[in-house]
Amino acid sequence: MSTVPQWRLRAAFATHLSEMYGREVPAYTTLVDVSREVNEDVLGERGADAERLGSIDRVTAERHGAIRVGTPQELSQVARIFAAVGMHPVGFYDLREAAASAVPVISTAFRPVDGEELARNPFRVFTSLLTPADSRFFDPDLRSRLENFLGARELFPQELLKLADCAATEGELPKAQAARFLELAVKVFELTQEPVDRAWYEELERVSAVAADIGGVRSTHINHLTPRVLDIDELYRRMTDRGIEMIDTIQGPPSWKGPDVLLRQTSFKALAEPRAMRAPDGSVTSGALRVRFGEVEARGIALTPKGRALYDDLLEQVDRQAAGHPPQQRGDIARSVWERHMPVDESELATQGLAYFTYEAAPGQSHQGHVPSDAAELVRVGRVRARPIVYEDFLPRSAAGIFQSNLSGEGTRDSAQEGVAYDAAWLSGAIGRDVLDPYSLYEEQQSRSLAQVARELGLKGTVG
Repeated sequence: MSTVPQWRLRAAFATHLSEMYGREVPAYTTLVDVSREVNEDVLGERGADAERLGSIDRVTAERHGAIRVGTPQELSQVARIFAAVGMHPVGFYDLREAAASAVPVISTAFRPVDGEELARNPFRVFTSLLTPADSRFFDPDLRSRLENFLGARELFPQELLKLADCAATEGELPKAQAARFLELAVKVFELTQEPVDRAWYEELERVSAVAADIGGVRSTHINHLTPRVLDIDELYRRMTDRGIEMIDTIQGPPSWKGPDVLLRQTSFKALAEPRAMRAPDGSVTSGALRVRFGEVEARGIALTPKGRALYDDLLEQVDRQAAGHPPQQRGDIARSVWERHMPVDESELATQGLAYFTYEAAPGQSHQGHVPSDAAELVRVGRVRARPIVYEDFLPRSAAGIFQSNLSGEGTRDSAQEGVAYDAAWLSGAIGRDVLDPYSLYEEQQSRSLAQVARELGLKGTVG
């Protein structure tokens, strides 16, 4: 009996979700088409350098999705679905603190963690969990009614969960079961046609549009699906030229002449989608909700904790300098700050310990004479080659900025109330599996490559 391994399940899952989302949100198909055009043009202009952070095949196939769930049980169940396709929870993000508006969620990202698996298909799903216990957003009465509503719904059918568990345990599924798994898994993320309780939805929306999207309906859905582009500024310009309304800015680091680091993101504005609405008297009328949008991303080099601290410090400097200036000047201010404080080439990022790289011995260098034990020196004299590690994760401030730019209102927050503390350990318990530390994953990848270099060059110690 032929079987389908996890990575092929993951690739098919991403493809089927993309096809479904394109049918539901046609502007997403435009976004994918323009991203492909931009990538082809960049590849033609830059040649092999365009693929320094991933082959064009990987970049073209790359997607990240976003979903929102309401309870720890729902989060645990969706984790089982992602485990079936080799995706693990990585990173803890608190969007409650990162957003100026009311975004009462904490999040993680499910993704592959092995380098080979990422190269095969780097599908990620940024997954947010509502926080009804946070009294800054929900008073006791609303919290009780919201938790009762969420507890009464079932997002994921048992058949899907059983197939997912089998795939996670065996690392594959028989072909027929794989087809059934994909059918069920895609279906649960489609936009429901069930009428929305207008009064209940609007009550939650007054608190937070994100809370309404999660807790105002009896299902979940793909909130956005994101292609990767090699030149996000050009993508933004071309989408605008096609009459697609984009959000006001590109989130993340500025556009500049130095190395691309971390992650830059933007999106087209959430669209008004027709939805059936149920009135208190039971009648059903037509309405519209703005909850889904089209995001696009450009990925850069993964920064170390030291590099991330520098990045955060530069953002604070930009915030201070941009205060009081028109928003359109922020990009120029950020670029000026980056040019003064961020290394202008990869070698300086590596030498200063600001970014992660993998290393490999250059051809013909094995056991040849004196071998320095310093990685930067080995690269400088040409005995070792360094390749930047792609940032595979997310930025809470950028994610919150995308959410915020697509909200219909600011919502409400009572800052006099005490917030609820959440962290990666709490989230691990809620999911039922460890939330992995992204820095540890990058560090392990870099360390493995240095250990291999030491072996190939005949060093008794380690390369550092």
